[in-house]
Amino acid sequence: MAKKYQLAVGLDIGSVWTRLVLVSVEEGRLQYRGHSAVLSRGWHRGQILDQSAVAETVRQVVREAEAKSGDQIGTAVVGVGGPAVRSQQGRGLYEFGHRRPVEHGDMVYAIDLAARARLDDDRFLLQVLPQDFTVDGRPPIPHPLNIDCLRLEAHALLITTSAQEHQALVSAVHQAHLRVQETAFEAMAAAYASILADERAGGVALVDIGAHSTNVAFYDGDSMLFAVGLPVSGDHFTRDIGELKALSFEEAERLKFAHGCALLGLTADNIIIEMPSEGGRPAREINRRDLIEILEARAGQLFDMVERCRVRFARDVALREGVVLCGGGSQMEGMVEMAEKVLGCPARLGFARGIAGWPEELMTPVWTTAAGLAMYSGRLQSRKEKSGGPSIFSLFTGK
Repeated sequence: MAKKYQLAVGLDIGSVWTRLVLVSVEEGRLQYRGHSAVLSRGWHRGQILDQSAVAETVRQVVREAEAKSGDQIGTAVVGVGGPAVRSQQGRGLYEFGHRRPVEHGDMVYAIDLAARARLDDDRFLLQVLPQDFTVDGRPPIPHPLNIDCLRLEAHALLITTSAQEHQALVSAVHQAHLRVQETAFEAMAAAYASILADERAGGVALVDIGAHSTNVAFYDGDSMLFAVGLPVSGDHFTRDIGELKALSFEEAERLKFAHGCALLGLTADNIIIEMPSEGGRPAREINRRDLIEILEARAGQLFDMVERCRVRFARDVALREGVVLCGGGSQMEGMVEMAEKVLGCPARLGFARGIAGWPEELMTPVWTTAAGLAMYSGRLQSRKEKSGGPSIFSLFTGK
């Protein structure tokens, strides 16, 4: 008799590619079952332009995954990112009235109070992530269970996005006849897939560089300190090349991946690149050093923005375990080295870990977010949580 298992699905709907990862959940263990990827339609510079086209893209990626795995997909955790993502602090104060030990339900209630912080207009609450607790005004601690006190104060990070953009994305998925188990911040999912507990303990940042946005999350232990969607992305690198070298977007994109590098001096730069004639234009020559200087300037700007966020909004956390890069934009040569130069810490590419049978072909940073979304779906399955609101528990600890 075949084993019974639950399916967990992660759906990463990007503006260029839409990726799906399917895993089974058996006794708390995640087993790879299938994946699919299709070119996205219905987007314009990171925003949904045609909801029906996005829905058709989702239908196509689901059909391909079902055909490969033999499973029927009915629900998924859907990733949300982009420049519209922001975060803010939530504070919940619970007055007991008399001194008594802190119970688990008290912690949950205090976090719930923190989640009620006032949001700006047109904001959707995506995630509520507990950070720490203060008992009777003493220094914050992560787990105050059974400590006697009169007042319990919870601190949480509230991740929000545009309510309008969120609704458009969810509606497109529903139009594809797929139920949204939950929506999740993409950088959080990527961190779940690629960063281990001991790495988070030392302080680490996750930078997910997509085509039209870069999502960033800073961790100190199990607490996410800050999250944001930055407006600098992979397409900015391409457009910089196109504008300065009078190339079409397609030409610039090919040039970026074939000969690009984000740091001068890392590779040979005394090379003349021959651009073939195209569209009636004559063949041209481009100095690779000029190309690298263009890309280095944009990469420096991106990681400088990450550094300013760390200092100003992430409690100036020491990134002892460095920065983890994922997303298509992270694959350009020199991005890891440039991150180390600007941020002054170790850097590496982030690959999915924790899924048994994960194919070698998916060991690239473009699949990390989809894998993390599937792992998050598996976590929800194991907790038997239902959709209908943001999760009020830590993705890593379950507190």
